[in-house]
Amino acid sequence: MARLPGLGPRSARRAVLHLVKKRDTQLRPLARLMEEVGRTVRSCLNCGNLSTGDVCAICASAKRQNGQICVVEDVADLWAMERAQVFEGRYHVLGGTLSPLDDIGPEDLHIPKLRDRISAEEVTEVILALNATVDGQTTAHYVARELEGTGVIVSGLAQGVPVGGELDYLDGGTLRAALSSRKAF
Repeated sequence: MARLPGLGPRSARRAVLHLVKKRDTQLRPLARLMEEVGRTVRSCLNCGNLSTGDVCAICASAKRQNGQICVVEDVADLWAMERAQVFEGRYHVLGGTLSPLDDIGPEDLHIPKLRDRISAEEVTEVILALNATVDGQTTAHYVARELEGTGVIVSGLAQGVPVGGELDYLDGGTLRAALSSRKAF
């Protein structure tokens, strides 16, 4: 349990002790559900989201055919976008970011599948919603370069001061991004 993200040794120990104490009402039902998830959940053949079918509900929805694909690093990022309910197009999960230190190169990401989708789905805009880290931005630039000549608009998420943010609490990189991305009032 301590190997799971967000759980340290003490939290994992408490969770295990709780489950053992509630063996019949929580541990066994959880084990059955985890077995079912392992057996039935797989990646969407189209975008990479998790689904119990070959194609996820987002890709299957006719309402999502608006010509936009939002490119994210992993499924957790896709789910964050969906929770916010701010995007009505389709997604593409890259499966990571370029990271020479971790030996992750372009061949390890789902970039060729993205290019295939652009022509097959009549995509007009690709929105690069990658993390504002060095690896995320390097990947965004690489993907943008790979999409040159496809005829699609490639855009990225705005960066800078968060809603409700106070300048005094922001780091220099965030302030620099906000200042360089400024727009007219």
